[in-house]
Amino acid sequence: MTTHIPAFDGHNDTLLKLEIDAIQGKNRDFFERSDRGHIDLPRAKDGGFAGGLFAMFVPSNPDQDFSKPFSPDDKKNFLPLDQKTALSFTNRLLERAERLEADSEGNVIICRSPEAIGEAMEKDQLAISLHIEGAEAIDTNFYELETFYKRGLRSLGLVWSRENDFGYGVPMAHPASPDIGPGLSEAGRDLVRACNQLGVLVDVSHLNEKGFWDVARITDKPIVASHSNVHAICANSRNLTDKQLDAIKESGGLVGINFFVGFLRPDGTFNQDTPLDVVADHAAYLVDRVGEDCVALGSDFDGCAPPKDLSDVAGLPRLAEALDARGFTEETLAKIFNKNWIKALQASAK
Repeated sequence: MTTHIPAFDGHNDTLLKLEIDAIQGKNRDFFERSDRGHIDLPRAKDGGFAGGLFAMFVPSNPDQDFSKPFSPDDKKNFLPLDQKTALSFTNRLLERAERLEADSEGNVIICRSPEAIGEAMEKDQLAISLHIEGAEAIDTNFYELETFYKRGLRSLGLVWSRENDFGYGVPMAHPASPDIGPGLSEAGRDLVRACNQLGVLVDVSHLNEKGFWDVARITDKPIVASHSNVHAICANSRNLTDKQLDAIKESGGLVGINFFVGFLRPDGTFNQDTPLDVVADHAAYLVDRVGEDCVALGSDFDGCAPPKDLSDVAGLPRLAEALDARGFTEETLAKIFNKNWIKALQASAK
């Protein structure tokens, strides 16, 4: 079998990474090969990275110079954001995505439907599906939700790992339960309904457990966790319990495997000397628990520290080889690497 499988991935922070490079005066050409970041167009071609959900995430302190590495122990990195600040920074990231498309000479496409993603993959174009991670930019009247939808937004994470008007995120704690804090606010429950009606996928990654169960009760769409792993293997509060996995399976939803070593390793450490067998452990557990139709990739490229053998998108064939060695069939790999995400987006669309 071939292990060079087109990958449509459920989560990256490349737009933010490019914005931070620009803030630091280190402008990087996405269309030229670089040793910075995890994704650029040449490395995407090398790894068979066909596209994915490109997140628009606003850091808690967006006015910083970003000279220091992100620290999960610094409480300033998890402070709530006001809507005006979040909206302004989200628009900067959206404009960056639009410039990538405009400057790409047809090589990058912002896709507004699952069918457009399939067409882009057939034409060897990089398919961007726009995602908001943490809904701080959305007002409680949802005017901005509709505005972003018109500009291409097709997926939204209700929270990041902090509190907002809609719900409560989990910290990146190990070992810890995701059952931290109350459920969704009334505005959060209304936001789930508004996304369902508009055709925007609701993402439960980063959401605490009570919020997760609120989504499960309210939504009329499959439950999707774009970049989360197995709590039974790595007991980080960002990962999903077996009970949550069972609910995702029952809904016909999806779990995107996150490549961050701190969410992969049983010891929860940030050690990038982590073999791809550990990623395969999560994949095998998920396929056994929720089925091969509910497992996909949610790399968190450009927003995490991945295993050294997955140091950028060019390493994706090595992951396919590791899963192949575990006995995953070519059909199952095709589902995990691209088909299941397209199916999830179809189920969430109008």
